[in-house]
Amino acid sequence: MQQTTHDTTIASGASLSAAVVLGPHRAVAIVMPSGWTAASLTFEVSVDGGTTYKPLYDVYGQEYTVPAGAARTILLPPSDFASFNALKVRSGSAGTPVNQGADRTLQVASVFL
Repeated sequence: MQQTTHDTTIASGASLSAAVVLGPHRAVAIVMPSGWTAASLTFEVSVDGGTTYKPLYDVYGQEYTVPAGAARTILLPPSDFASFNALKVRSGSAGTPVNQGADRTLQVASVFL
């Protein structure tokens, strides 16, 4: 499998990252920065290459949430992200976003499936 790493930043005072255009790759992990302002992760995803984004929900109608913390690598199940060719990472949830205290660069690891 060919792995690629994509950097994306959540700006200081914001909660949503810049877009990560994955193309034919699929997200498999996120590497968290050491200065993370405590919050879980949620996602906005795109199926049209990054033209439109929608919040990601699971089959139970719950916003797809990943517990997160500073300076760790978080695995993402590839099957959960197989349908999306672009994404944005949110600090907190759509209803309760958590603004970051400084620019935070996350790395999204992806593989070609």
